[in-house]
Amino acid sequence: VQLQASGGGLVQAGGSLRLSCAASGRTSSVYNMGWFRQAPGKQREFVTVINMAAGTIYVADSVKGRFTISRDNTKYTVSLQMDSLKPEDTAVYYCAAGRALSVQSYDYDHWGRGTQVTSPA
Repeated sequence: VQLQASGGGLVQAGGSLRLSCAASGRTSSVYNMGWFRQAPGKQREFVTVINMAAGTIYVADSVKGRFTISRDNTKYTVSLQMDSLKPEDTAVYYCAAGRALSVQSYDYDHWGRGTQVTSPA
């Protein structure tokens, strides 16, 4: 499975950005897709995940109410709408896919290349 992420960039605090991630290859093994992020000097942390069949969503408390994940099953694509961005959202964002609906990075088998999101004050 290959994951191709797009979007990201620089936006002032309070602004919005949208990330997308498309899965290709052996997508039959992809049951859940989501996002993690890693800020400089910090561990990778869970952001949000969606089950591609049922639409069940988990969201980290730190982004709840500001970030929204959605899916397009026909294209095996997920999008992350990020609103009301804060400086603490600045990080490299990674798309992930796997069999488990989990908040733990070790439960994910496939990872995309990270995309930088920067939101200065």
